[in-house]
Amino acid sequence: MLSEATIATIKSTVPVLAEHGRAITEHFYKRLFNNHPELLNLFNHAHQRQGRQPQALANAVYAAAAHIDNLPAILPAVRVIAHKHRSLGIKADQYPIVGENLLAAIREVLGEAATPEILDAWAEAYGVIADVFIKVEAEMYAEAEKEAGGWADFRPFVVDRKVIESELITSFYLIPQDGAAISAFQPGQYVTVKVNVPGHPHTANRQYSLSCEPGKPYYRISVKREEGGLVSNYLHRQVQEGDVLELSAPAGEFVLDREDGRSVVLLSGGVGLTPMTSMLHTLASDAASGRHPKRAVVYLHAALNGSVHALREEVLASADRIGESAKVRFVYEQPTEEDRAANRFDREGRIDAAYLAAEAPADAVYYICGPVPFMKAMVEALQSLGIDNDRIRYEFFGPASQL
Repeated sequence: MLSEATIATIKSTVPVLAEHGRAITEHFYKRLFNNHPELLNLFNHAHQRQGRQPQALANAVYAAAAHIDNLPAILPAVRVIAHKHRSLGIKADQYPIVGENLLAAIREVLGEAATPEILDAWAEAYGVIADVFIKVEAEMYAEAEKEAGGWADFRPFVVDRKVIESELITSFYLIPQDGAAISAFQPGQYVTVKVNVPGHPHTANRQYSLSCEPGKPYYRISVKREEGGLVSNYLHRQVQEGDVLELSAPAGEFVLDREDGRSVVLLSGGVGLTPMTSMLHTLASDAASGRHPKRAVVYLHAALNGSVHALREEVLASADRIGESAKVRFVYEQPTEEDRAANRFDREGRIDAAYLAAEAPADAVYYICGPVPFMKAMVEALQSLGIDNDRIRYEFFGPASQL
């Protein structure tokens, strides 16, 4: 437990973190990677360049300081981050390294303002916060390993099939190299893929949502080829059927609540359709089995146009399995002439509050996934319609951010 004096000191730094948190975390990552280049493989370098990873850490540090007298309040956020850490293979012995460099970054950025009292308080607080993460992650490693067909770290999988879904998205069907069973997952979860890209000095880890229905003898990831993306381009251009990839066990807190019988609205933008497709397949199986037979299911997907729209027919087939209580709408921002001729979309433009109000049940639970601007727009639109936050669930690509 932290002393009252330590809590008071940490609380006093909250305004400082609000002003300088981003500078501290940017300096922290530079320092960390200079001192420990072996940790480079744990991070998405694009998120570093874009500033998303430093901003995410700044948000987390700020939240920890603001709630230092009530750490259970941040446990939901801890679990989200802990899932990512477990899927990346982060272990307890890495936390002291992070703590050492974070405290040094605070001292070096704040200068004389980082008094010995503040640094001692943060050292004590970091130890307590790290212990929370270590405990939660240890439980997650144990749970992943004891699952039927489960494992704790990484396991080799063979690319059984490689299917081009659109101009930008390709699916990879992955089966375990040892031929043994694989662990179940919840629709919405992801796996980490660990690869060694030729010519690149460090192992690279990337997290991809599972786009198939649980219960299959394979996992499927549907990967968008990102401009300049190290791993996505390697997967698209070099990985072939028969090649081997290292996978973590499935992880993630953004999952479909199959016990909730309320109406469901799935909202996706771009490659954010991957967890939504898994959810829709599961909802179709639930409907076929008689679970929540009267539940309405609405799927709204936004894409630039048909050339980059993946898994379209698969989504329509799952909606057909659900029946009359299901509705699918595709919204294209810049439809092609071929899209118009084939009537491949339902609305031109973007999904907005008026469209949500017209197409979605007012009492629904909303699941959202897509690029950050899409996510922000959807959450703001739903809030403008009076949808309670406890009915809005979402997953960000990459580091968690504040809306």
